[in-house]
Amino acid sequence: MNQSSSEYQYHSLPPKTWLVESIVVTLCCCMPLGLVGIINAAKVETLYNGGQYAEATHASEEARKWTLIALVLGLVSQFGYCALNFSNLTGAFSPFN
Repeated sequence: MNQSSSEYQYHSLPPKTWLVESIVVTLCCCMPLGLVGIINAAKVETLYNGGQYAEATHASEEARKWTLIALVLGLVSQFGYCALNFSNLTGAFSPFN
């Protein structure tokens, strides 16, 4: 009885789902990788409520990983796009053209 109560206390809080973050990243940064984050985020509560605590934690970690990868790649690509446009803009006004 004591073991099950400590197990209940250990699993009293579900792992973070990362659902909101992955949706925002999908809409603003990188859709393909953000979708992977959303899929993993959607699994967290279902697994947790089904008593699969280790799997829910793993799904939460995967959602976090793919959300952060999508965020970084999205920001890098947007920064590169802006830098490329800026270099084209400054080249258009060059006196050497």
